[in-house]
Amino acid sequence: MDYWATPETTRNLLAHLGCDFPTLLERLHLDQPLRLEARYVGPPLPDNTDAFGLRYEWVDHGTGAYKEAVNASLARFASVAEIEAGYSWPSPDWWDYAHLPALVQGQEHRPLRGGGSEPFLLYRKLRGETQAYVDLVEHPDIVQHCLGRLFDLAYTHTLRLFETLPGQVMISFIAEDLGGQQGLLMSPAMIRQFLLPGMRRMVELTRQHGSFAFCHSDGAIRAIVPDLIGIGIQALNPIQWRLPGMDRAGLKRDFGEQLIFHGGVDNQQTLPFGSTADVAREVEENYRTLGAGGGYILAPCHYLQDVTPPENIVALYETGYALGWRG
Repeated sequence: MDYWATPETTRNLLAHLGCDFPTLLERLHLDQPLRLEARYVGPPLPDNTDAFGLRYEWVDHGTGAYKEAVNASLARFASVAEIEAGYSWPSPDWWDYAHLPALVQGQEHRPLRGGGSEPFLLYRKLRGETQAYVDLVEHPDIVQHCLGRLFDLAYTHTLRLFETLPGQVMISFIAEDLGGQQGLLMSPAMIRQFLLPGMRRMVELTRQHGSFAFCHSDGAIRAIVPDLIGIGIQALNPIQWRLPGMDRAGLKRDFGEQLIFHGGVDNQQTLPFGSTADVAREVEENYRTLGAGGGYILAPCHYLQDVTPPENIVALYETGYALGWRG
């Protein structure tokens, strides 16, 4: 069982249970991976700015906040030549991994998660959300060039992390948000052209080092699932089963022999607005469908939001723990 939540949600849950986070993991029997992050050691950066020149601000949504990019470092460029002349890409040498062996000491009981890629998410920030999708049609050369740069950086980062902790990293994210509430955010042809070759390269690196290739993609993505399996993806998250084509029984029937399913507990309706009985019922349904014969990790469909009652979160994991022993 895995735990994904916003900071506000975790604070609410800790207050409800009256414990600290390590105790929370033990009390709810959670298998949350330890996330491994490289340490930035590159040139000094302005406040609230990352190595890509993206500036972030906290954006309030009423009951909490998300940190969002408020500029687009590559928006002003109209060609690959202009980008290469006017923009400095980060160097892989700006990150260090020497602290990681000490970090995992005493955490050997937890799965280790590290490395991976999600370049189109970053490209959307660098170019701006609208322009990034326009580029797929009007400037495919810019897309290919920038994604190539970002995949190369992710590959080197992941390789160095694996070399620092040989054989210890269990999970590596090869992610990309490919779907919306009704279907894919871009055509299958565009996904195959712009994303799958780089993702395949990341999957091959990951599996060569004994780590599971874990793909996160929100939305209604059933049309592209066979392609993800084809490039070697082994685990799929988050299984938004209320969306078109994402019914649990169908996914398990068609892809259960090839994929581990992760997620599947709805956090748009059931978790925030359902009762504890609704949550328990959905956990049982997920075990019966996605978990038939194994190959399922119980988790919410995305980060638990701060409107989710703590009682529902407790019901999620207590039910999962109780039912998970049935074999």
